[in-house]
Amino acid sequence: MQGLVSLFNLFTHKLKIIDWLGPLALRLYLAPILIGVGAHKFANFDDMVAWFVNPDWSLGLPMPRLLVFLAASAELLGGFALLSGLAARLFVLPLIMTMIVAVGTVHWENGWFAIAPGDPATSTASVLAAVGIPAAERSLRNTEGIGQRVAVTKGILRRHGNYSWLTEKGHFVVLNNGIGFAATYLIMLLSLLFTGAGCWDSADYWIDRYLS
Repeated sequence: MQGLVSLFNLFTHKLKIIDWLGPLALRLYLAPILIGVGAHKFANFDDMVAWFVNPDWSLGLPMPRLLVFLAASAELLGGFALLSGLAARLFVLPLIMTMIVAVGTVHWENGWFAIAPGDPATSTASVLAAVGIPAAERSLRNTEGIGQRVAVTKGILRRHGNYSWLTEKGHFVVLNNGIGFAATYLIMLLSLLFTGAGCWDSADYWIDRYLS
């Protein structure tokens, strides 16, 4: 047993040599997503303002032009900051706030799933439903309806369309627009807030090394 403990301690010690790979992976994953959505908001600024302000079919938020500008700036500049590892903790803060606002105003009412599951047997909600959590039970009931709708849609497309071409790049799903993606990004950003951008590959590391 002592030998196994020593081996494990050696393994964890060796991992510390490459622990910078964790923050790097998060940065490289998040950066292109944030740059893309930020650039999209600026390129379609008026449409984004309309989406932010309209209470009937969208968010109904006050000061929409300012909010769109702030959100797009946080995403675009924050994406480049994460890519370079420059002032990562500073730029992560407005990004965290952006994700919290997105979860609360856009996705919260739709539950967890961004893509609605169509099979109750494979839905991750089944684990929570088994212990009697009401929200998970509702999700499973919704999943049954989603599965029926997807099946009907596929039947129509098979009869009246070139189904093999339509599904060549992927299968049809129902977009549920839940909090899943935004919550995942939020957790990743929180991790970077605590760890920083990492070493060797981040501007923060080399600036701190130069100043010290």
